Amino acid sequence: MHDFDKAFWEDHWSAHAPSDPGLDAPHPYLDREIGGLAPGTALDAGCGTGAEAVWLAERGWQVTGVDLSANALASAARRAAAAGVADRIDWVEADIARWRPRRTWSLVLTSYAHADIGQLDLFRLLASQVAPGGTLLVVAHAPSPAHGHGTVPHPAHATASPGDIASLLTAPEWQVDSRYTSSRALTIGTHRQHLRDVVVRAHRVH
Repeated sequence: MHDFDKAFWEDHWSAHAPSDPGLDAPHPYLDREIGGLAPGTALDAGCGTGAEAVWLAERGWQVTGVDLSANALASAARRAAAAGVADRIDWVEADIARWRPRRTWSLVLTSYAHADIGQLDLFRLLASQVAPGGTLLVVAHAPSPAHGHGTVPHPAHATASPGDIASLLTAPEWQVDSRYTSSRALTIGTHRQHLRDVVVRAHRVH
């Protein structure tokens, strides 16, 4: 089991960023799930090397990108500068499971973030940072199937099901708009891997 602590993420991003296109590209669910939203303020929680944060900034969002890894944030800042959107993103080095901002955002996004407090507790915390009328988008690792040939395995404590996530987002405060599992292939270096993703999008009614 990984601790997913600062040392783990510094090593992870030191090994992968920014040379692996597979890990350095925005995930494919952004346009489908939030491409039609009017730009506002966005929190990218566990932003890694900034792929999703830059995607948002290029579309007019004012973004806060938070990550535990200084290596990842350095790569993210270079990426934003190269894209010409450095002025639209604030980078924060912090543990998203323990960071307590005194504000909310019109969009809170998290992609494959892991926390030692547990996935559902993390998603519950991030939901509290969505402003009334705002949107939460969670992209997470699905539980590994018993016979998942070619599928990237993930520790059970780093996965979640669509139903488990949706169960946190209850009426009348929340309306769940999307909840599904999706499979896709990802090329990392010379290796092609298969991912099973969980996607949940909800908006905060009040």
